[in-house]
Amino acid sequence: MKRVATWVLAATLAAAASCSDAGPVAGVLTLSLTTPNAGADGAILFSVTSPQPLASVTAGPGLRVFFQPSSTVTRCAVTGPLTNGTVVTIGVADVRQVAQYVATIQSVAASADFQLRALTGYSLTVSK
Repeated sequence: MKRVATWVLAATLAAAASCSDAGPVAGVLTLSLTTPNAGADGAILFSVTSPQPLASVTAGPGLRVFFQPSSTVTRCAVTGPLTNGTVVTIGVADVRQVAQYVATIQSVAASADFQLRALTGYSLTVSK
């Protein structure tokens, strides 16, 4: 009888463990810009490399985004007064894979004359 009780307890614990949060958790990640010219930049072109296609791309406040999705690389252009902080949010299949999402800046243009800037001091960070 003791073996049966032990077996039932083990089966119950195994079933409980299999009901854990093992599946993907869909949600939104934030791409934040660091710029040495806050307020003086007017456009940025970047790509997002991801393990799966992005579900959505939404511009940050006061900005406009244009994007070209593909299977694992999405090219984005954001226009408007760029400052330090959120540039876009992206809808993803699993927010727990945040480390697998990489944003790479291709170019940045000044807002006054749209001259391309050197990329020194610019960075994009992907976070939950």
